[in-house]
Parts: sequence; C-alpha cells; structure tokens
Amino acid sequence: MRKALCLTESLSPTSTTLLDLNRRLTALTRSGSNANALNLFADIHRSTTLNPDHYTLSSAITAASHLRDPTVSGGQLHSYAVRSGLSRHSHVSNTLLSLYAGTSLLSLKKSFLEIEHPDVYSWTTLLAACFKLGEIDYAFKVFDEMPERNNAAVWNAMITGCKEKGYYGTSMELFREMHVVGVGHDKFGFSTVLSVCCLRFGRQVHSLVVKAGFLSASSVVNAVITMYFNGGVVSDACSVFEEAGVGVRDQVTFNVVIDGLAGLRRGEPLLVFREMLESGLRPTDLTFVSVMSSCSCAGMGRQVHGLAIKTGYEEYTLVSNSAMSMYSSFEDLVAARKVFESLREKDLVTWNTMISGYNQARLGESAVSVYKRMHGIGVKPDEFTFGSLLASSLDLDALEMVQACVIKFGLSSKMEVSNALISAYSKQSEIAKADLIFGGAPKKNLISWNAMISGLYHNGLPFEGLKRFSRLLETEVLVLPDAYTLSILLSICVNISSLMLGKQAHAYVIRHGLFEETLLGNALINMYSQCGTVQKSLQVFNQMSEKDVVSWNSLISAYARHGGGESAVVAFKTMQEEGEVDADAATFTAVLSACSHSGLVEEGLEIFNSIAKPSADHFSCLVDLLGRAGYLDEAGSLVKKMSGCRVDALWGLFSACAAHGDLKLGKMVARLLMEQEKDDPSSVYVQLSNIYAGAGLWKEAEETREAMNLIGGAMKQRGCSWMRL
Repeated sequence: MRKALCLTESLSPTSTTLLDLNRRLTALTRSGSNANALNLFADIHRSTTLNPDHYTLSSAITAASHLRDPTVSGGQLHSYAVRSGLSRHSHVSNTLLSLYAGTSLLSLKKSFLEIEHPDVYSWTTLLAACFKLGEIDYAFKVFDEMPERNNAAVWNAMITGCKEKGYYGTSMELFREMHVVGVGHDKFGFSTVLSVCCLRFGRQVHSLVVKAGFLSASSVVNAVITMYFNGGVVSDACSVFEEAGVGVRDQVTFNVVIDGLAGLRRGEPLLVFREMLESGLRPTDLTFVSVMSSCSCAGMGRQVHGLAIKTGYEEYTLVSNSAMSMYSSFEDLVAARKVFESLREKDLVTWNTMISGYNQARLGESAVSVYKRMHGIGVKPDEFTFGSLLASSLDLDALEMVQACVIKFGLSSKMEVSNALISAYSKQSEIAKADLIFGGAPKKNLISWNAMISGLYHNGLPFEGLKRFSRLLETEVLVLPDAYTLSILLSICVNISSLMLGKQAHAYVIRHGLFEETLLGNALINMYSQCGTVQKSLQVFNQMSEKDVVSWNSLISAYARHGGGESAVVAFKTMQEEGEVDADAATFTAVLSACSHSGLVEEGLEIFNSIAKPSADHFSCLVDLLGRAGYLDEAGSLVKKMSGCRVDALWGLFSACAAHGDLKLGKMVARLLMEQEKDDPSSVYVQLSNIYAGAGLWKEAEETREAMNLIGGAMKQRGCSWMRL
C-alpha cells in the first residue's frame, strides 16, 4: 500500500519526466494497482507540460483491461487513442485488441480492423480471443484467410486454442499440418501438443524434439516426461528424466517425475525428492503434495511434513490438506486434527478432508461434529462433503439430519449425493426410504442401480433385487451392468439356491466379454460351489486368465464345502509352488477347514505349523480338526492354552466330545461355553444332556434338562428344508 501511495504522489512538472512517470505507471500495473494506475494516467493527461505517449497509453489500457468492467475506462482510453493519433502505434493498437478480447466478437472485430498493419502479435491475440469467446469457426476462418502463416506463434495460437476447448485431435492435426508446410516448431508448440497427444503420436513428436535439438528446453523435457507417464510407459519417462542434463532439470521436472511415480512405485518418489534436494532446487508446494502421497509409513510422512514446515509451507492450504490426508491414511487422526486446527485459512477441501478422515476411521459422530462446526461458520458444503458424511457410520437420527441439510443446500438432485443416501439408508435397514430416494432421483447412473440392488439383497429381499436388475436391463437410457452388478446378481443366485439363474448370469458374463474380470470369475466359482457343482467351479477357475488370492481361496473353499479335502490340499500346494499369489489368513482357514472335514490330520498339522502368526480362526480350525479325528486330549490342551478362545472352536470341541463320548472334557467345555453363552445357554444344556445320556448317566441327563427348564426353558426349533421342483 505504501508503495502504491509513493508511486501516485502529486506530479511536479519541473522535476518529473515522462519517462519516470511511465516507469511508475508500468510498476503500478504489474503490481495489480490498476485503479491507481488509471489515476496516475489522468494526472499526466491533465498536466500542462506533459503529454502521454504510446507507452503511457498502452500501460493505462492494460490497467483498464484488468478491471471488473474494462469497457468503461477502456472505451475512454480507446477514444483518446484515436483522437491523439496514438492508435497508429502497433504497441497501442495491440493493447486495445487485448482489451476487447474478453468482451464480444463484434468489439474484437472492430478493434482489429482499425489496425492498419497487423503484426504477428495482432493475429495471435485475435485468434486466442476468438477461442476464449467460443467463436471457434470464426477463428478458423481468420486463420485460413491470413495472408501469411509462416510464423510458429500463429500456429501455436490455433493449437493452444483447440487444446483449451478440448479439441485434442484437431490440435494434433494442426501440428502435423504445420510440419508438412515447413513451419519450424518451437518449444511452446512442442509443449502444447505433447500435453494432449496419444502415446503413439507422442513418440513421433519426441523424435522431432530430439531432431530439432529442443531437449535442452526444460518445458519441452517436462512435457515429454508427462506424455510418457500419461501413456503408462513409466520406464521411458524415467529414461528421459535421467538423460536430461543437470542444467535442464528445473523444479517442474522433478515435480512431474515425483507425481508420475506417486502411487506406482512407493519408494522411488522419495529417492527423486532426495535428488532434487541434493541438486539445490527448492521444493514447491506441489512437490510436497506429491511426496506426501508417496510416504509408506507415518514416520516418513512426519519427516516430509516437518521439512515442508521448515521450508515455509506451513500456512499453505494445499500442503496442509495433503498432510491431513496423509495422516488420515495412516490412521493418525490426532496428527491430522492438529494440522487442521493450526491452519488459519481453511478452504472447502480442508473441511472435506477432515470429515473424510473420520469417515475412513468409522468415527461417524466426529465427522458430524466437524460438519456442524463447518456449518456454524458459514462454509457451504458440496456433494463431496455429504458423500463423506453419508459413507461414515451414522445412526438413523444423524442420517436423517444429513438428508435434511442436503435438501436445504439444494444438492438432492446430485447423483453422487442421492447414491450415497441410498447406500446409507440401506445399511440402516431402511430399504423403503432408500427406494423412495432411488425412485425420486432425476438422473440415475450405474452406481445408483448397484446401490439399490445391493441394498435389496443385503436386506433380505433377493427376489426384489432380481426384479430391479431386470428393470436395469430394460431402461431406455442404456446402462449396462458392470462386474460389480453381476457379482451382486451371482450372490442373489446363491442366496435363493438357483443354479438355473446362475447359469444365465454366467452366459451374460461371457456374451458381454466380462469374463476377464477376476471379480466375476471368483463370484462364479463361489456360485457353482454353493449350488452344488464343484466341477463347474474348477472349470471356471481353469479358464480364468488372471487369478488373485480370492480365486484360490474360492476354489479351496469349494473343495472344503464338498468334502474334497485332498483336492483342497493339492490346490493349496499348487498355489504355493506357482508363487504368483501369496496365501493370506483366509487361505489357511479354508485349507485347514478342508482338512478338518476330511480327517487329514497330518496334512492339517503341517499346514498349521507353516503359518507364521496363526490367528484365532486358525486355532479354531485346528481344534475342530483334532476333535473330529478323536484327538480330544490334544484339542483340550490347545483350548486351555488359547487366551479368549472363540465360541465356534469350543462348540467344535463340544460336538467332538459328544461324538466320541468324552464326558470329562465335555463337562469342562460346557462350563467354558456357559460363561460365553450367558444369554442363551439352552443349547449347551441340550448337548451336555446328550453326552450324559450317551455315557448311560440318565439321572444326570434328566437333571441337566430340569436345570435348563429352571432358567426359563427353551423350545427347540424345528428343523426344516425345502427344494425347488
């Protein structure tokens, strides 16, 4: 402010020259003090000893063009330019053309026609303005009628204009035409076309860059690297980076490489970041944003965040938002909240990031608390705010409050919000409300249909889910099911035990070329297994081109479910021998369960001993394995050693005691079960009574049943089964 006042001091005709005033005027314009610049011009104009020249006038016109309404002051300056004859100077006429670039095509044309001898700057300004105003056809008309097009700047204006309007193919065609007619490319043209071209065309442009000797230009090297990253060819991007000289690499070069490697190769972005620091380049705020997303642990993240603060980016909202997101991904919400509270200028992304962090940690109340605070200070939420809120674990009251806010802010028509509401109400078993929102949504995408079909299935309405899937196929607006939709459909087929519908779904998958989706292959293995045709499960497994750990687990579980313990063990060993997929906890649980149901004790023990850190599930499977095979003492000893033994493991051992008539161990297990089944111990009494009866202790059996009746009794549920004819 002091600088602006100093520059606009009252004029002293005897001591101030026009050159000095022009310098002041330029300084004011560059600093953004446009009103002060125009006031200074008015003082010069009123002076009796000084007359504005073309430099004075062009600076004043530039200041006017940056005002909210440039036509008022700009029009007055335009009139003065014509009256004074200064408009004949190209410097003034081109500045006037820039003034009208953002107004209307009519004013732009009129200003251009007033230029007696348009130069390259005049033509490029006119072309750029046409694209900015959306007058693309007129831009091409002007370009085609130009007397000379042998200057790269004119072609660059067309290529850039097409790029900014999304006509990437036209940009590439213009670049190709420019090359054919023999106009030499410059670094601006190379950089622009590389930012929009496909990999194949990009390689050709890269060859031209090498041939023309532009690999010494940082902007071109950065564009080449970005092109290769966008095309998924990381090795070529890294090669270009390594081949670039130390003098060529700038901050943008390192930022491009770090951002390209982020999420692809965990450790490498940090190595590039270290190389950047060693080269003496100061990291930018974008550097820290990319590096933070590449940190693999909280300790490393804290070091990077500390360096960002030390470098002076503590108050940069973008950097703080990235730090919050990073800490949330490491489940360190205390650190994320600390960054949130210390940031003075919070934008909408800041609030959304904090809400999203609590959502990921399933802290719905904390997420709502942040939203209320955000609402209290007048920050307007968007669809991402409500999307994060609705995805968190809200109770029904909080959910209804959020929906009311959605309606208040007029966001209920947003598909992202309505889809989130459908999912949230489905999770709360309020399927009628979810269906109401689905029916009232003005627009629906595949996510809308998936949320509704999934909600019906998970709320015990599989047949309604099938009907909704049929409606999806009949929609007027073509919305094709994806892998997730069909995986829900296959789950419904399992739920209603319909092999026929499952086969139809399988046929649909093949007909629409979706069998390559690993998710669907896994779902088909499970569906055929659950519907009793394990051979079809094996057939699907063998036909899959890519198998993940779920694929192997599904096959092993299929064998386990149908008594194929030996086949399950063979599949497990094959998985280990191939080495493409590592077994997880679920793999060991499935194969141990298969061994248990087939009496493969030795194989089961061998597999159990190979587990690095057995879980409670694995111990439960081992107890069941030993109990079924009659090794009750060993199973009992294992239960005694287990801290907090799972109920299913105890029930497995209890059933084994009944089958093998081990009364002593059975009584011990019964006591353990009664401690954990306090709410409904009737099943324990029934089983214990059966053990007594099996041992011929009829009196004890009768007393056990009487004890059950004294605590409230229990009506044994009748078993039932059904079949489809």
